[in-house]
Amino acid sequence: MEFSSPTADDGLAVHRLIAACPPLDQNSVYCNLLQCTHFADTCVAVKRGAELVGWISAYRPPQEPDVLFVWQVAVGESARGLGLAGQMIDHLLQRPACQGVTQIKTTITPDNGASWGLFKGVARRLSGPLSDAPWFLKGDHFPPGHETEHLVVIGPFEPPSGPSTETGGLAADTPFTDPTPRKGVQYV
Repeated sequence: MEFSSPTADDGLAVHRLIAACPPLDQNSVYCNLLQCTHFADTCVAVKRGAELVGWISAYRPPQEPDVLFVWQVAVGESARGLGLAGQMIDHLLQRPACQGVTQIKTTITPDNGASWGLFKGVARRLSGPLSDAPWFLKGDHFPPGHETEHLVVIGPFEPPSGPSTETGGLAADTPFTDPTPRKGVQYV
């Protein structure tokens, strides 16, 4: 599997992958194109051959330079069970664009067990505390049918430096290409 920053050519594939990953909220193709271009340094596209099998959209909020806000994590059905979501976060934290990140923030609905498992695993690997509180509220911020989103905060933690065991021992400036899933690495 090849981990890379996305390009505009990935926008439609990102849109289709997110559509295939309920309960993720779908954005417009235009939004995904902006993520793939304006926010490419903090997003990850993972391909197996020509197929997009993994996606993370994230950004660094201007008012919080030590934070990486993870917007969406999507893993295609053919790549589930390999720890890919955790590998994508580890890959992101090794990038120059994430230098100085000491906290990860995201939002998760109470019923999204996969996301809770992912981010609890990330907190354990980073030895950072995890906290959460309701943020965007059902009924106040969302239309009927959308649950409350909890703001989840991991950290503060020590910024990753040097080789990372979760990314196969690669230095931060090494392009990450993983041809096979790692046996024995537990992410969630």
